[in-house]
Amino acid sequence: MSKETDEFVKIIQENSHIVFFGGAGVSTESGIPDFRSVDGLYHQQYDYPPETILSHSFYRRNPQEFYRFYRSKMLFPDAKPNMAHRMLARLEELGKLDAVITQNIDGLHQAAGSRRVYELHGSVLRNYCESCHAFYDLPYILHTEGVPKCEKCGGPVKPDVVLYEEGLDQDTINGAVRAIQQADVLIIGGTSLAVYPAAGLIDYFQGEHLVVINMSPTPRDRYADLCIQEPIGQVFGTLQELLA
Repeated sequence: MSKETDEFVKIIQENSHIVFFGGAGVSTESGIPDFRSVDGLYHQQYDYPPETILSHSFYRRNPQEFYRFYRSKMLFPDAKPNMAHRMLARLEELGKLDAVITQNIDGLHQAAGSRRVYELHGSVLRNYCESCHAFYDLPYILHTEGVPKCEKCGGPVKPDVVLYEEGLDQDTINGAVRAIQQADVLIIGGTSLAVYPAAGLIDYFQGEHLVVINMSPTPRDRYADLCIQEPIGQVFGTLQELLA
């Protein structure tokens, strides 16, 4: 282990009331591409930029094209939790982790066993009719074509994800803020902290140790007690023996 991962293990050993704040980099080791890396969605070519297609106004204006992109580039039904997801779930099981706050929409934290998860940007696993609010799961979306329609009323079905131009759910924000405020340790992982208002929640942390695990620098590195630029699954893998 590197000196930094040794220090990470020590912080985990010596503290409870840990909160994890994560982004797309947490799921890249599960085969889900992030948005801003060299190989991410923002570096691929489409008729429209991804941030345009994934906006509320584009969804309203061109739902057929939205869903064509969404099914092709945003849904990964075969993805499995990686070491980071599994070790975070284990930390919660042991009473050391209070909450996971995620910008991801893939549901992998819950698949790994995490129970207290604040999904800032929603989840692809939940879909609702915009007319009668009937619920539809991910397989339903995958097995429809064009704009999915409600089987009960014929209304359009929309993913329960926060699109650009849409606001975050206030109850989710409130829960995330409370968790961060009460944390002794905040671990930021797999995120460039470039998306607001989600990244601004970090400002509520007043605890003892701020840890940043990310492959590239972030705006919070200078405030961190520990910065680790290694794959996040590899870093959390160092906890296996400790948490066995």
